Amino acid sequence: MTQTDVVIDAVQGKAGRARFVDLGREFAARLPHSVPQLRSEQLELVDPAKNPFFGHAKAQLFVATRGGKDVGRISAHIDELALSVPAEKGFGPGTGNFGYFDAVDESVGAALLGAAEDWLRDEGMTRSVGPISMSVWEEPGLLVKGHNHAPMIMMGHHAPEYQSWIEGNGYTNAKTLLTYDLDVTKEFPKLVQRIVKSGERNERITVRQVRKSQWDSEVEIILAILNDAWSDNWGFVPFTPEEIEHTGKKLRPIIFEPLNMIAELDGEPMAFMLTFPDINQVLAKIDGKLFPFGWFHLLKWLRKPIGAGMRVPLMGVKKELHNSRMASQLAFMMISEIKDRADTLYQSKRGEIGWILDDNQGMVAIADTIDSQINREYRVYEKPL
Repeated sequence: MTQTDVVIDAVQGKAGRARFVDLGREFAARLPHSVPQLRSEQLELVDPAKNPFFGHAKAQLFVATRGGKDVGRISAHIDELALSVPAEKGFGPGTGNFGYFDAVDESVGAALLGAAEDWLRDEGMTRSVGPISMSVWEEPGLLVKGHNHAPMIMMGHHAPEYQSWIEGNGYTNAKTLLTYDLDVTKEFPKLVQRIVKSGERNERITVRQVRKSQWDSEVEIILAILNDAWSDNWGFVPFTPEEIEHTGKKLRPIIFEPLNMIAELDGEPMAFMLTFPDINQVLAKIDGKLFPFGWFHLLKWLRKPIGAGMRVPLMGVKKELHNSRMASQLAFMMISEIKDRADTLYQSKRGEIGWILDDNQGMVAIADTIDSQINREYRVYEKPL
């Protein structure tokens, strides 16, 4: 088969989005270790009326057909906020994105990438970066290591052959994102324990759990630290007020107070660490379906996710402390407290930290110091148009 056998449809509206999402679910169902997600959540992510990402972005969804059968999909999108960041931070003027890449074979993949690139060119873009599905804060990167185990909450999972297909179409590595696996039941090395105890004796430092009773204000604190802490990082795009509000509402059901920390210095919030129980464990049991009985299992799990793995997707320390001993001390104190609570309160066995940029020396050093091991790698690609 060649690219000439492939027809690319630009899909629109509710029916088009449903076709796009359901096709992705079909691909995921064929992939070993993939976990079916809630269809309603997936539809919301590509719906301009429901995802505040579209308040500063535009997108086109494509579906590939061959012989009248859907055989692949891709999105092309432009984040207006990403266009305004310096080019050395990963995006910048002229940079568009592709995402949600699925294909039955290399020829279909090439046709889809070509369609996304043509759309980006027509929109005035000179560079394609991806896969990013769809905001950089959702699922950035293609899985290139770690296909042999299930992903945790909010982690992408992709067919291993996609790597060679994307690279074969002229894409080169722009950035590698890492996740680290941690045995929650093991004590931290003595060095880390000494650093934590020293911080506990420091009257200037307070490490407290997030207060759901004051959730809106806590979200503002966390995302203010995040926007400051990550502002110099590759790929950083700031959260808008609408995204902050939306994110707060979406995260609230999976926020368990003992697992989420804010660190204060002299009473001022300076760092945070969020930890999510791995909801994928229950989604796998209910096959990603709430009805007829999936909702019961999900609600039961949400009361107290005993035995769940734990993922730390986000943490940050204000820039004024970067490259200081205080920054690493606050990080060690938060992660030590969360690890112990995950073990004792939820009987967790393992945790996962990431994504971490491969050149983020501070976070890589912390991950190495607590004896965690790289278990997944994601790659973000780039190509001039």
